Amino acid sequence: MHFELSIINGKTVFDIIRAHRDECIGIVRDAYLAHDQGKSVNPDSYFLRFPGKPDCRIIALPAYLGNGFDVAGLKWIASYPGNTQRGFSRASAVLVLNNYETGYPFAILESSIISASRTAASAVLAAHWLSGQSRRARSLGIVGTGFIARYVYDFLVDTGWEIEDVRLFDTSPAESEKFRNTACRPERHRTVTVVPDVAELVRSCDLILFTTVASTPHVADVTLFEHNPVALHVSLRDLAPEILLKSQNVVDDVEHVMKANTSPHLAEQQTGNRNFVTGTLAEIMTGRRSVNRSRPVIFSPFGMGILDLAVGKWVYEQAVASGRETRLSDFFYETVR
Repeated sequence: MHFELSIINGKTVFDIIRAHRDECIGIVRDAYLAHDQGKSVNPDSYFLRFPGKPDCRIIALPAYLGNGFDVAGLKWIASYPGNTQRGFSRASAVLVLNNYETGYPFAILESSIISASRTAASAVLAAHWLSGQSRRARSLGIVGTGFIARYVYDFLVDTGWEIEDVRLFDTSPAESEKFRNTACRPERHRTVTVVPDVAELVRSCDLILFTTVASTPHVADVTLFEHNPVALHVSLRDLAPEILLKSQNVVDDVEHVMKANTSPHLAEQQTGNRNFVTGTLAEIMTGRRSVNRSRPVIFSPFGMGILDLAVGKWVYEQAVASGRETRLSDFFYETVR
């Protein structure tokens, strides 16, 4: 056998995903459905932390996905919050894809873009299913206007969502201004506004995206959600457990999200049970569970390695088909026993 390794750089990943956002969402949907059918292995993420750098971590997400994907692999993603002060991104990542038959790695991809894209695709997939399969929002609120927020916004707008008003909040108003000026497309909306506080944003929006770096809940007023919005709680630690307990809660995987002091984990600790979880997104998509707009709907996705694998394998196939990968035919040396 001849073993080759393909390297796929960030520009190639970016171009492929930008040109095919609808398809990317479809890939994420298929990965969730395969997982729902038990055709995956998705162990706990492993967190490497450093005594001298308490805010930094590098996370390993190993996974296997069958059902036509038939690939194993690992996302290795670093989160260094201090990077943003130095003018570059907090997260950096690579994805290794392994051949399921031989175990040999066959591709290494730049993965901060794959990670952001699978996160955005899963949020937009959820928004569609939790809004009664519509693609309309009267007002979209974005809390935490960084890299992930930009990806979710692009996925919404580029897949035909009609959004009248956009409201932005960040603990750094300069970040919100930057997002308004560089990420938003004002011609697609009636207004784009930077708001001074998170409460005002939540109260006035029917679709709310949380993409912050908050490590503990900072939104605690249950009355802010009285208008029953859909909340895409991507950053997982923004909402006080009291808010979740008065809402319909949809997750990507119940086991995975109940750890590391996420808001659902805090709600579980407070009540001693998981009865507040309505179901998984896969259960909503297959019709086994349902939500309605009589109470707030909150989507809390832990973010699973299987999604990185699914999107990564798809990007790899697109890159190979268009001859855009760098192929190393001599990477593996002693392959013969």
